[in-house]
Amino acid sequence: MKEINQPKSPLFRDPIYDGAADPVIIWNLDAKEWWMIYTNRRANVECQQFAWVHGTDLGIASSSDGGRNWNYRGILKGLNFEPGRNTFWAPEIVWHDGMYHMYVSYIQGVPYEWKGHKRGIIHYTSTNLWDWQYESILNLSSEYVIDAAIHRLPGGTWRMWYKDEANHSHTYAADSEDLYHWEVVGPVITGFPHEGPNVFHWKNRYWMIIDEWKGLGVYQSSNGEDWTRNGIILYEPGTREDDGTIGLHADVHVKGDNAYIFYFTHPDRVDAAEPSYKTRRSSIQVAKLELVDNVLVCNRNAPFELNL
Repeated sequence: MKEINQPKSPLFRDPIYDGAADPVIIWNLDAKEWWMIYTNRRANVECQQFAWVHGTDLGIASSSDGGRNWNYRGILKGLNFEPGRNTFWAPEIVWHDGMYHMYVSYIQGVPYEWKGHKRGIIHYTSTNLWDWQYESILNLSSEYVIDAAIHRLPGGTWRMWYKDEANHSHTYAADSEDLYHWEVVGPVITGFPHEGPNVFHWKNRYWMIIDEWKGLGVYQSSNGEDWTRNGIILYEPGTREDDGTIGLHADVHVKGDNAYIFYFTHPDRVDAAEPSYKTRRSSIQVAKLELVDNVLVCNRNAPFELNL
């Protein structure tokens, strides 16, 4: 029997701050390797209240072996378009017509509280993933929006899904013909607060995964516009190292018939544990998605071969 060359668990931990979260996976055309760009939370920094989740850069890791091993490469530099130490979260990156487009959640400064400060989504462009050009702050449905996800609709229009905290933390959408100018469509997933939408096309349909803070909710659509509930994944603890808690804010990469989900966990955040470095630290994991009787499922404990 052929030995399965499966990925490590955890797949990646940030070696500087140990707070890797919100990963996005993108192919670097110049370097001919896979890049993971992620929110670089400062988990090992003792500071006032929630300041450790702010003042964050975007971390970079690269893989030259199909995603099984990742090498820390530093942080994205040059993103500041205004002075000071500011906050960057949850990147989304798409490649189109010779250009990388990145949409990043942005907060001015380093707040020590979760609430009470504006949040926006910033658009940047790059030809090489290292050097970024500021384009604009997007004008969306409120001044409290984060967690952009981008995918093309069947007719060719680009759609962005995002969390609008001013509107019950529901998923809203906006459309664009050119990735630069966006028009708000309105609410898409409502009824309860959530965050981190991620949209992908697989097995002849569109899928959306959202972070419900108790697992990842799953929706399906034939056209990318009308969504129905399909289930929930990564809500039961796994058995792999650092994988014994719920999966959080994921990115899905599709290769042919295979779909791989990259998510993060807080491995030591169980029950009502006191805030500490242990409960703040986070790890990136990867698992394989399956379609069983038209239901999207994820057995995070099952061995699989990762080959992006």
